[in-house]
This record gives sequence, C-alpha cells and structure tokens, in this order.
Amino acid sequence: MAIYLLGGHQSDFARAWSREGLDLSDILRDGILGALDACKLDASDIDAVHVGNAFGELYRGQGHLAAMVAQVVPELHGVPAMRHEAACASASIAVLTATAEIEAGRYDCVLIVGAEEEKNLPGDEASKVQNAASWQGREGIDCRFMWPAVFGRLSQEYGERYGLDRRHLNRIAEINLTNAKRNPLSQTRKWAFTPENFTDDDAANPIIEPGTRRMDCGQITDGTSAIVLCSDRFMERYAARRGVKASDFPQILGWGHTNAGIRFLDKIERSKGQDYIFPHVRKAITDAWGRAGIAGPQDLSGVETHDCFTSTEYMAIDHLGLTAPGQSWQAVESGLIELGGKCPVNASGGLIGVGHPVGATGARMLLDAGRQVTGTAGDYQVEGARTYQTLNIGGSLGTVVSFVVGRAG
Repeated sequence: MAIYLLGGHQSDFARAWSREGLDLSDILRDGILGALDACKLDASDIDAVHVGNAFGELYRGQGHLAAMVAQVVPELHGVPAMRHEAACASASIAVLTATAEIEAGRYDCVLIVGAEEEKNLPGDEASKVQNAASWQGREGIDCRFMWPAVFGRLSQEYGERYGLDRRHLNRIAEINLTNAKRNPLSQTRKWAFTPENFTDDDAANPIIEPGTRRMDCGQITDGTSAIVLCSDRFMERYAARRGVKASDFPQILGWGHTNAGIRFLDKIERSKGQDYIFPHVRKAITDAWGRAGIAGPQDLSGVETHDCFTSTEYMAIDHLGLTAPGQSWQAVESGLIELGGKCPVNASGGLIGVGHPVGATGARMLLDAGRQVTGTAGDYQVEGARTYQTLNIGGSLGTVVSFVVGRAG
C-alpha cells in the first residue's frame, strides 16, 4: 500500500512564543491549521491526529495534548488523537503509528503534528528539563550539561577507535549553519559568525564539556512541524478533486525503527569490537533501505539527519554508508555532504542551523525530505532530488527512526 505525504507546515523556528504572550497550545494550533491550509484540506478530511511532544509537562506543566487538539481546533472535536513521547524522536514515533493505521485500513487521512516550547525557561533550567531523556542519576557521567557531555563522549569514542580530527566536526557545524542561511524558517538564518567560530579557539568556540564546544551544539527552540499522510484510496479522491496527479506527491517508501537502552555508556560498551559504534542505528537505516527497495546510499539524493551535535552527524555519515566505519572525515573533506555534493546532508541546516524544537524535529525532517523530492525546497533545494532519507534519534540513541521518502516512478 502506498502512503502519500500530502504536505505540511513548519513554523518559524526563530520565534520565542512566550515573548508574544503565547504558549504550547498556540504552537500546536499553528501546526494543525498550517498543515490543513498547506494541503488544502478541511478538518472533516482528517480521520485521526497524532501529536509528537517530549517535554510539555516539564516546560509548561501541560500534558494531555491529545485532548488539546480539539481544544485549539474545535472542528476536530470527536476525531481520535494520541500523544507520543520518545524524546527527540517523538514526532517520528507519531508518524510510525499513523502509517500503521493507514496500512491497517483503519484510517485514510492522518495528521501528525510535532510541537515543543523550550524558550520559556532560562538556559540552565531548560538544560535540566532535557535531562529527562537520560537515565536520571544513573548515566555515570560527571558533568554540568548532560547532553554536551554525552555527545562529547561520542566524539572521544571515535577518537579512541578510529582517530578523530576536530577540524571535521568544526566543518560540519560550518556547513550546516551556512545552509541554514538559505532557509527562511531557520532559527539561525540571521546569526553572524566569524571564521574563528569554526576553530578550536577557546574564546570564539569555548569548550562546553570535554569533546564538545559551543558550535558543536544543536539549538533548542520553540516550534511546530505538521504533516498529513494518506492512503492511495484517499489520494485518488484528493487528486481528482484538486486536478493533480498522485505522482506529483512524495511517498514514504520505507522505514526503520530500533531501540536500545537509555544509558549511553552501556551502548558504547556493547559495541566494543564491532564495525559500527551503534549497530542498532545501522539496522534502522538498512531496514528502511530494504523496505524502500533501494540498495544503499548510492540511491539517495540527500539526507536529513539528527545533528543534535556535530558528533551525531559524524556518526550518521558512516552509519549511512557514505563512508566506511570510522571514516566519516572523508565525506567532510571531499565535499560529498555539502550542497552540490554527491549526497548533501542537512541542506536545510539541520538541528544545528534550523533549530530543534524536540517534539517537532522528526516531522520537520520528513517535511523537508518531501519538499526536496518534489523540487519545492526553495533556496536549499538539492538539484534533481528523487529519493531522500531521514535519521531521527531520541536521547542518547535510545530510540532510532529512519524513513526513505521518494516519488513513485
């Protein structure tokens, strides 16, 4: 069964909604109404709604977001809704549930809305909220900031196993922030940088935790991204009504989903002596290839991956097969991952450049992948894009979801 991506909506990730007197409910409403408008749908077309949100209770004291859907968009009163939490992969898990419902024949048109509010708390408080995606008090990592410490430890692991030159991490940050300037919805599009910011200069790019400097870090923010998926049965009616062709729309061709334990150091220890630092990440990627019927990275036009830190993108490069294990630096040095390269990575700017409203990120990646394969990505369009892959992770790679998106024929 074909599952079509009708389109969707992303808010401006540079907005701080609380400064406008708004909150998470307003962000959720913006996503829902924006997606309906983008897809030229009425609320009556929607059979079910899935909400991706990680930290509503902790940032805003607000849970039960499935019921919030009909509260903020009364036209959806009576429509079944669910909320999903899987840290940074929350929206991707929502998408997986929606696709399963469509495949089962339960529903034909499903809206997925990822939403997060993270700019309403001071930085140190926000950092503590994010720690909820780790094993509280049991990670065994002595640090002030958990996630910079965890992913700094990942860069150190690459250094110990294969050797790592920090120039390549700095270059990943520079590529993504440069790409983000082309993206009218990115958080960092107006930020200014100097060449020294992309070096190991302790003043221009200070150390946050061992292995992690400021420019290595993705940017949390407020925002929403919402998409609409439908069955081929719904698409037939939709295309006739709008005078368009089904082949004009992207499809979810394949998916992969794996989980590992929540504690980071256990995953590192488990993979000692193996080719890949995270074999379960590799499996999610290759499962998506298998279901999509593609052979591997040679069949991809580009990738949207989870660069919560530069080390995470460095990991993704070799796990995606763009290089041999441990040799991600080759893709950085050759320009393979840049716009104009053989397989651009994060043409949108990624989490580092676009921003990372945690519950929205998985849906944002899919929306960008869909735009790429339909040639509607604007100034960050990858020329001739036909097939795209996403890689979305939750926590310290405890939850991993990958999709392959393309157009039939």
